[in-house]
Amino acid sequence: MVQAQKEELIKFGDFEQWLLRDIKESALIGGNVKTIYEIAPAAHWTKASGKQNVAYRNQGGSPWATSNVYARVSGVNKANISVFKDKHGAGSCVKLETCIARVKVLGMINISVLASGSIFTGEMIEPITDTDNPMSKMNLGMPFSRRPKAIKFDYRVKLTGAPNRIRQTGFSKVTTVPGKDMPEMIVMLQQRHEDADGNITAKRVGTIIRRFDSSTNGWVEGASFDINYGDITKAPYYNKGMGLRRGDDAMYARNSKGKLVPVDENGWADADATPTHAIVKFDSSSGGAYVGSEGTTIWLDNIKWVFQ
Repeated sequence: MVQAQKEELIKFGDFEQWLLRDIKESALIGGNVKTIYEIAPAAHWTKASGKQNVAYRNQGGSPWATSNVYARVSGVNKANISVFKDKHGAGSCVKLETCIARVKVLGMINISVLASGSIFTGEMIEPITDTDNPMSKMNLGMPFSRRPKAIKFDYRVKLTGAPNRIRQTGFSKVTTVPGKDMPEMIVMLQQRHEDADGNITAKRVGTIIRRFDSSTNGWVEGASFDINYGDITKAPYYNKGMGLRRGDDAMYARNSKGKLVPVDENGWADADATPTHAIVKFDSSSGGAYVGSEGTTIWLDNIKWVFQ
């Protein structure tokens, strides 16, 4: 007898609720008020509410953070926007777009930085004060102790058609990075352990790394991707991008002492192990920080776990 599958929406993963934040940018760069979106219960943080230019922490039990951030670099306030609310059918969805943020200060400073759109389970640490080591500004993962069979969602992809990508940090010359830009999905189930000094190690329990290598003809509804459990290094689908995240590749998490520290993935868990945390992350570009093609876009909706 075939066991029935059960689908369970990841909280706020239908993108029908949005929190709007007003960020007043510094007069040096125009002094405009920019509105950015967070995936959380409906609200509007304005000057009148006393919440303009307030560092954001996840609201209303939402597990999602975004690459929309309030930055305060060298005393200059700026909003960076690469995640947007959009339409899907009769409701709304999320749109992640690789954008170039341009900053001009009284004609004296002209900085352009490439930023991919990103949503992930966890939190962004605001305000952003520099461009060093972007991963260290993210507390990645949410507590999770279940073993889903798959993750399922609706999506739409638009690639730019450019044969290569660029790397644009704003402080150095724009360089070409070989290979076309593609959105990426990362699902990592981890079994984490924290020692007495607050260091976090993890065993990898489950994995999906998927790049979307072609544009879609409209929406792909109800796409399902199986989670691969245990040590997958000998599997025919394995590539080095699915490997353990250590050293310079480590993701970060907040320890019990309140400090953000790298999570050292030091091995593969048994295939029947139970995780303690889940990282679900979608990016409009897959080349790492400041690498991509302007205009690469992925739309997402109805993100669910599938249980057997």
